[in-house]
Amino acid sequence: MDKTISFTDVSLTNTFNLYEKKFKALSDQKRLHILYEITQQGEVCVCDLSEKLHLPQSKLSYHLKILMDAQLIEKETRGTWSYYTLNHSEINHILSEELCCLFRRD
Repeated sequence: MDKTISFTDVSLTNTFNLYEKKFKALSDQKRLHILYEITQQGEVCVCDLSEKLHLPQSKLSYHLKILMDAQLIEKETRGTWSYYTLNHSEINHILSEELCCLFRRD
């Protein structure tokens, strides 16, 4: 009886899963608009985002959670309000040469 063990590169699979989550987060116009507003203002209160994007807070929270789960933004709570900033290291990483190297044949 021949036992063949299939080999899967777990680290590569994990890397692909990580990027899939990040790119899914970026594949929505509302979330791109949220990132744009945060970029323009540096730090944004959820109350201001809701008004600026004409989104009810429940829908805005949904989009913010996706961006948070993808580690593209960071949240700081002050009193009853949450303030969001870009996670510059993650944004820069996605826009970097390092990601391109995964798909280059040198």
